[in-house]
Amino acid sequence: MPNLVDIMEVAEALESKAVYLAVDRCVAVRNRHASCRRCTDVCPMDAVHAEHNVLSIDTERCVACGACTTVCPTEALIPLQPLDEDLASAIASSVVAAGGSAVFACARIASKHRGDPSKYAEVPCLARLEESVLLGLAARGVDEILLVDGTCDTCRFRSNVAGIDATVKSANSLMAAQGCAVRVERASDFPEHIVLEDKRSLLGASRRGFFSQARSRAKDAAEKTVEVAFKNEKEGAPTLRDRLRMSDSGTLPQFNPQRRMRVLDAMDGLGVPVADEIDTRLFGTVAIDLEACSSCGMCTVFCPTGALAKSDLKPEEGDGSFLEFSAADCVQCGLCADACLKDCLEVDSVVSTDELFDFEPRLIHLLNPPARPAILSSLKR
Repeated sequence: MPNLVDIMEVAEALESKAVYLAVDRCVAVRNRHASCRRCTDVCPMDAVHAEHNVLSIDTERCVACGACTTVCPTEALIPLQPLDEDLASAIASSVVAAGGSAVFACARIASKHRGDPSKYAEVPCLARLEESVLLGLAARGVDEILLVDGTCDTCRFRSNVAGIDATVKSANSLMAAQGCAVRVERASDFPEHIVLEDKRSLLGASRRGFFSQARSRAKDAAEKTVEVAFKNEKEGAPTLRDRLRMSDSGTLPQFNPQRRMRVLDAMDGLGVPVADEIDTRLFGTVAIDLEACSSCGMCTVFCPTGALAKSDLKPEEGDGSFLEFSAADCVQCGLCADACLKDCLEVDSVVSTDELFDFEPRLIHLLNPPARPAILSSLKR
């Protein structure tokens, strides 16, 4: 039976890793010329770095705020504290207890025991929240969504405020585009109906919760140790080079970002779009200078989601070729533009709602590249 010190050490060890790195998805890993550094830019502790085909996180410096996981366009950084599934479960039960209100609170304000913990969902920092959670609540009929902070202006990690505001603005603009009247609000204290009536009621529950949670963590840690040891003994595990090997179609491995899909599902559940276009950080559209394009296809090779792909369709006149573009699959990572050898491709954040919800991709007609002169014919005799 582990003693209290053992339990505390195990708990701290498990809590030291707040983010899982899905390195195969990181655009900086897929292509060293990728310009995306959003995770590095938002981290208040300079703990995350993506450069030279390497994505890394300093777990000693990481404070589990979740800001990097929110801005990553390819979901290469996956939050573990809490997991998306755990956060969804927590807010679902708290909405019922709060009479239909969805309230999120940062750990700082939660530690002051002003609110009833059964009526709100706690996150390490409000920077952990992203659009799929907020829009999902609105799509399920929640008409009050409130983010309660511990007065960000005096917080050590107040640099996250800009990111929190950006998430709120993004979520509200997407809901407005669907004609939804719900808006995400921010506050520095709990509303009256969330305030805790008797703080003493928390004492027994918190102590019982600590010890039961600690025992569970100790058990999980023992199981995890055996699992890791077993995996380390296995031979032939694929390397990163193997996992990023070209597919038969001539592209790097691709994937579907789950959060973006949940956002689209939520928007569809909110109704028919009332705006012709939206300016969003979640999706994108591309424009190609057709005269400058050499049809090299590098944009399709490196696109992580398959938003840009070579089409099997052929132009009726037989001249040139088609690319297929799907706005719903574009995560605005910018890797297509970074990989473009002719610098003739641009990614825009303004997206047509018709195109966003269109099941058919947009065809981009590329011209045949000019014939390259033979080497011998270019030599002067």
